[in-house]
Amino acid sequence: MDGDRRELTPGHSARDLHFLLESAKLHSMSQSAIAVRRAATTAQLTSVSRRLTAERGLSGFTIEELCDEVGISRRTFFNYFPSKDEAVLGVDESEQIERLAASFLALGSRGWAAVLDDLVVLAGEMTEQLGITLADHTEFIAALEREPRLLARALGMSREREQQLGELVAAREGVATTDPRVRAVVSLFSSLMRTSVESLLEQGTTDLRTTMTTSLAALRDVLATPNHRKDQQ
Repeated sequence: MDGDRRELTPGHSARDLHFLLESAKLHSMSQSAIAVRRAATTAQLTSVSRRLTAERGLSGFTIEELCDEVGISRRTFFNYFPSKDEAVLGVDESEQIERLAASFLALGSRGWAAVLDDLVVLAGEMTEQLGITLADHTEFIAALEREPRLLARALGMSREREQQLGELVAAREGVATTDPRVRAVVSLFSSLMRTSVESLLEQGTTDLRTTMTTSLAALRDVLATPNHRKDQQ
C-alpha cells in the first residue's frame, strides 16, 4: 500500500459514520430554519401588501415602500412574488392542496355522506398547515374591496378551485364530474366554507374545522326534517 494512504479501520469507520450523521442532522436543521424564515417573510409581504392596498389601493404604494416595511430589498422581493398583485393574493397553495388531495383520495369511496365529512377535515387541515388566521382573512377582504380588479382575480381562482374540487370528488367516487351529486357536494361545501368563515369573524374564534362540523350537522338536521305540508295534514 502506498505510504500516503491509510487503511480505514473500524474505529475510523464509526467516527466517519457519526460525522456523516451529525452533518446530515445539521443540514436538515439548517434547511428547516431557512424554510421557516422564508415562510415568515412570505407571510409578512402578503400581510403588509394587503394592508397598504386596503389603505391606498395598488397604485398608492411602490414595491420599494413595501420592501422597506418588511426589511428586504426590491431584488429579494422578486424571489417571493412576481408582482404586487401576486403578493396581495398570497402564496401558491398548490403543493399543500395536492398533498391533502392525495390523502382524501386514499380514504376511498365510503358513501356520499362521508365525502362532506372528509372535505371538512381537509379544509381544517389545510387552514392549519398554511397558518391562515382571521386577521389574514380580514386583511384580504379589505384589499379586495379596495381593488375590484383583484376581486375578479380572486373570484376566478375560487371558481377554478371549485372545479378542481369537483374533479377530486368525482375521481374518488368513480362518477363523472357532471354527476348531480358531485355538483351538490361542491355547492354545499362552498356554502359551508363561506358561512363558517363569516361565523368565525363574528365570534372571533379560529377553529374552522369545528365550526364547519357544527354547520354541517345543522344542515343535516334541516334536510332530515320531514316536510309536513298543510295540505297533507
